[in-house]
Amino acid sequence: MATLNVVLVQPEIPPNTGNIIRLCANTGARLHLIHPLGFQLDDRALRRAGLDYHEYAAITEYENFDALLQQHTPRRYLACTTKGQYRYTDIDYTPGDYLVFGSETKGLTKEIREARRARSIRIPMLPESRSLNLANSVGVIVYEALRQLEFPELT
Repeated sequence: MATLNVVLVQPEIPPNTGNIIRLCANTGARLHLIHPLGFQLDDRALRRAGLDYHEYAAITEYENFDALLQQHTPRRYLACTTKGQYRYTDIDYTPGDYLVFGSETKGLTKEIREARRARSIRIPMLPESRSLNLANSVGVIVYEALRQLEFPELT
């Protein structure tokens, strides 16, 4: 079982997903991609950003979010959203957590946010800010979770 699971719900920008693939390959996190994607997985921009790390990353694709839920029974999902209830540093991460991120332009759906409201997290930002880049947000939260878990299997 992967220490962490990163879920991207309908990602749209190939370089962001490429950078996240690279992050997952280097941290051992499993990547779950929820369709529709805004690109093909063989997209040149995706491959350039991921520098072909996709062969080292555990990646699974799903037709929709419900398909992910049907195939996995995780103990906990954390909805990562600008509307999150808790700061990402205020959560005690556990092995196997699923970190769920929305698309770059729409974020997470209201349905996913509300179903996970008690377990929604955010990265603090200035009040007038909209959001951080998706790949940066995933990196910030993944590394905080790994820090708390004392970087299992990482040197």
